[in-house]
Amino acid sequence: MTLPTSNRARLALGAAGAAVLLGLGFGAGQLFDGGRGPAPAGEQASAGEREVLYWYDPMAPGQRFDKPGKSPFMDMQLVPKYADEVAEGGGVQIDPAVTQNLGVRLATAETGSLPSGLTATGMVEFNDRDVAVIQAKAAGFVQRVYGRAPADVTPAGAPLADLLFPEWAGAQAEFLAVVRTGDPALISAARNRLRLLGMTSELIDAVERSGRVRNVVTVTTPSRGMIKMLAVRNGMTVMAGQTLAEVNGLARVWLNAAVPEAQSAQVRVGQTVQASLAAYPGETFSGQVTAILPQADTASRTLTARIELANRDGRLRPGMFATVEFDGQSRSALLVPSEAVIRTGKRALVMLAKDGGRFVPAEVQIGREAEGKTEILAGLAAGEQVVASGQFLLESEASLTGVQARPVTGAAQADAAPTLYRSQGRIEEISPTSVTLSHEPIPALQWPAMTMAFKLASPRQASQAEIGDRVSFTFEQTPAGPVVRDLAKVGAQ
Repeated sequence: MTLPTSNRARLALGAAGAAVLLGLGFGAGQLFDGGRGPAPAGEQASAGEREVLYWYDPMAPGQRFDKPGKSPFMDMQLVPKYADEVAEGGGVQIDPAVTQNLGVRLATAETGSLPSGLTATGMVEFNDRDVAVIQAKAAGFVQRVYGRAPADVTPAGAPLADLLFPEWAGAQAEFLAVVRTGDPALISAARNRLRLLGMTSELIDAVERSGRVRNVVTVTTPSRGMIKMLAVRNGMTVMAGQTLAEVNGLARVWLNAAVPEAQSAQVRVGQTVQASLAAYPGETFSGQVTAILPQADTASRTLTARIELANRDGRLRPGMFATVEFDGQSRSALLVPSEAVIRTGKRALVMLAKDGGRFVPAEVQIGREAEGKTEILAGLAAGEQVVASGQFLLESEASLTGVQARPVTGAAQADAAPTLYRSQGRIEEISPTSVTLSHEPIPALQWPAMTMAFKLASPRQASQAEIGDRVSFTFEQTPAGPVVRDLAKVGAQ
């Protein structure tokens, strides 16, 4: 098909225009990408170009570089940090709309009352101070047993076994012979001899009253309790001093509570506690701390608080699980929501909310925790706002951008003089807001000699020097980067 002459002319003009535009685009690309590369630190570009403060490795944001290149730490290119990305006054600046989308929720550090009560778990155990050991008084034989078994709960005076002691028969016969003499001295001596053989005063009196030998003795339990050990069988031989049984009393039991090591300072001997058991819902048992055992459990990092409980009706059985509440008085403390505290293992942080949508990490020293509140011992002042939701995202962003956390002493020493560093260097670039200096080594910061950008504390400082001047300068390290506080010309080259 043949096009009209006017149409062919318009197509030719369009093709020529497209070629011109492509050529201009290629030239611009060559100029931006293939020319001098990214702007050096501190260079203020003309139309729409962003000011670069420094370059950094996102995997090591604390180290800053004055020019682009490959990271010495990772196999990756350094990332520029632009001036408009740094919040005025330091910290991380988030757009309010983004803040709302992240679900950031704020809370105020307030002075309040933190309950000093402590809750722990424990187990009911036998009272090892209430153990009766029953032994054979002499060598003999077991004539009869009464059907007892370990773990039986028996009353006081319950019979366990009948023991025959042959040695006692001859000694009792001699005693009766002496009694018939009527000599008080001899009778007293014979009575003492029977006591030395292990006979009780009641048995000796019974022999004297009846005039008959009694060498068969019924062994009984001295108190009410549970038989922990029973070692008598019908017909067996026993030796003098042999343990026949052990009975553990049940009138009072121990409740051993596992107290976390970090909270063990809240427990003291004599402290009143309230114990509740799953076996008896709605009922509490009162007791007192009688001892804090000297050794901690290395696996659970807990200390054992020994509590003594009355068990008159025998309902508290060893092995039962209990929840223990230690009584204590409330005290005033600076509190923040526990969810606002970021625990890194080495330190604790909170994200402070500042004006203008800025968020600054702050290191804090924490104390006790109860009812969803955490006590702040240092690093925070009453009235400061902290992030209670979304703080982990903000803290990660602060770490990636190299924002330093406010130290614990920062809140208490907000008005203290900042640390200043002094050095000399040559001005490479200068603008009303920043200056690029080729400075000498700074040993205090372990900085080698290099060229880097500094923010100017005042625009007036830029009018006092020119490119190429050699200057002496004093600067301060801030979360937003180094800021020149004083700039004085010492010579020009």
